[in-house]
Amino acid sequence: MRPGRAAGVRWPGKWALPGLVLSLMAALPAAGADSLPPGFTYLEDIAPSVAQDIRYAGADNFTGRRLKGYLAPRCILTRAAAAALKRAADKLQSRGLGLKVLDCTRPARAVRDIIAWAKDKRPAPTRAYYFPAYTKPGLFRAGFIARRSSHSRGSAVDITLVRLPAPAPAAAIGRATERDGLRCDAPTPAGRRARPGELDMGTDFDCFSKLSATASQRVGAAARANRQLLLRVMRGAGFVNFSGEWWHYKLKLEPFPARSFDFPIR
Repeated sequence: MRPGRAAGVRWPGKWALPGLVLSLMAALPAAGADSLPPGFTYLEDIAPSVAQDIRYAGADNFTGRRLKGYLAPRCILTRAAAAALKRAADKLQSRGLGLKVLDCTRPARAVRDIIAWAKDKRPAPTRAYYFPAYTKPGLFRAGFIARRSSHSRGSAVDITLVRLPAPAPAAAIGRATERDGLRCDAPTPAGRRARPGELDMGTDFDCFSKLSATASQRVGAAARANRQLLLRVMRGAGFVNFSGEWWHYKLKLEPFPARSFDFPIR
């Protein structure tokens, strides 16, 4: 008996081996292929004109660090939500304006990471900018942080308006700290973080302030007009706004209204 050949086992002939190897290779997933749950897509495959600046994939957010589950700054949405965003972006093009997403599908592990951050009693160096009027536990009571997020269902976006052509995200912005001397709800854009190409919306994204309410009358006239424009365009595409945050929208007829997803953003 030949070495390595078990008794009673019939081995394929030498001409059959190449076909066997090819069959086995075909059954394996392609190396490096992106795998998403059924019904999901990368936004750029449906709406490439929508700019992306996924803040939780880096340090430029209220936690001052990348959140768990964000392995790349890419927007993943349900196909229905991505198609609706394309309709909204197309409506704005005649005005020389576009959309920029700041967050899309948020893995459930990232939501848990935010909750752990909020429960951590250590002081946050980002407080003076993002939530000067609150403590971290107070963010729960004020409703700015929730234990569940509609983002984890795949059809919610945080979004703003930009002038076309939209510039690339400014990686040099880094994290906001107490040393900046700025705050997210400053009355003028000069008092907030620099966001090239973005229209003035009255506050920065993820600004934990009463001024972030969509209908707030405490922001400037230009910011109020920009919020109303965003609201009309997004409603027309089938989205509904969370009244406490001018940037947060979810698809009204979302495909997975009762399901939470936890796949990493790659």
